[in-house]
Amino acid sequence: MPGDPLLRISGVSKRFGGLLAVSDISLEIQHQQIYGLIGPNGAGKTTLFNLITGLYAADAGQFEIAGIQYRPSAVHEVTRAGIARTFQNIRLFGDLTALENVMVGRHIRSDGLHAGVWGAVFRTRGFIENEQSIIDAAGALLDYVGLGDQQHQTATTLSYGDQRRLEIARALATEPKLLALDEPAAGMNATEKNGLRDLLKRIQSDGKSILLIEHDVRLVMGLCSQVTVLDHGEVIASGAPSAIQRDPRVIEAYLGTTATHG
Repeated sequence: MPGDPLLRISGVSKRFGGLLAVSDISLEIQHQQIYGLIGPNGAGKTTLFNLITGLYAADAGQFEIAGIQYRPSAVHEVTRAGIARTFQNIRLFGDLTALENVMVGRHIRSDGLHAGVWGAVFRTRGFIENEQSIIDAAGALLDYVGLGDQQHQTATTLSYGDQRRLEIARALATEPKLLALDEPAAGMNATEKNGLRDLLKRIQSDGKSILLIEHDVRLVMGLCSQVTVLDHGEVIASGAPSAIQRDPRVIEAYLGTTATHG
């Protein structure tokens, strides 16, 4: 429906044995919004992120993307619903080239007879045309993230910052409505972080929404229009960055000890 948020989760909870990792969390991400999720270590951020993206199954709660309910029971199903993610620990195919890594992401949007085994075995015209379109799209995405001149390098030979960019390109190859990034600036130097900031702003301006988990508070506050803070699996604050930075609960739980580390 027009006016619906892009992502809406309601009453989401997850327990691991006797530990309630996430408790009754609700949030909404709007179209073309960069939304931040922060909190101290062990706050439940990654668990919530994994619930939204299908790595874990929730014990309770509802999930909607673009007004349509989805069941985050498997990562590939969530990807088809319109959410793509990256991981805190880089998960590229190290022996494949940058181009091939992005092509893997693009294949999930290639359906039909010519995209399957039949077309591959018989090298049908449709299969060849489909493969060329995937190559072209992957190359364009590498240009988009600034890796166009490195498309034939294997992933492991790229710099750390470039590997992060490659992960984002591979995620974008699935044509997501929402790009979910798990600490994309981790391990980056100041120059790489500035480049990442510019790239995320460009992705937003081109119509995507972004969910961002990040320990770099300055990066989050400079990019996000809405920030939710978790502590012990519960939301302790949610609002504009200016309000979050002044919230006494957030200062006590998180910003008071980590704000100077970004």
